[in-house]
Amino acid sequence: MNTSNTHNERIAKMTFASVYPMYITKVEKKGRTKEELHQVITWLTGFNNEKLQELIQEKVTFETFFQHATLNPNAHLITGVICGYRIEEIENPLTQQVRYLDKLVDELAKGRKMEKILRS
Repeated sequence: MNTSNTHNERIAKMTFASVYPMYITKVEKKGRTKEELHQVITWLTGFNNEKLQELIQEKVTFETFFQHATLNPNAHLITGVICGYRIEEIENPLTQQVRYLDKLVDELAKGRKMEKILRS
């Protein structure tokens, strides 16, 4: 699926720090924890809590965030629809990576078991 250049650029320039509080709110509303959110982010990106906090404080864009990440080799197993886009069909790599993260956060908030979320 082809996303527009404007859409891709907007995602690239969005700061992770601006979205992170929304992720926390979303998972905590559904009875999950910030620690579980960090576990999911760590699985996808390879960031430990210290590095994650550093990137949040620096207010890095999603582009920079994923440039520093070491994407999990099983990330390609994240499939489905998020924000109206089928993840596995998104052609822009950065947009796809951001949608991977969105999908994992959604699955966490929906109460999915951690071993299924982490594709293990």
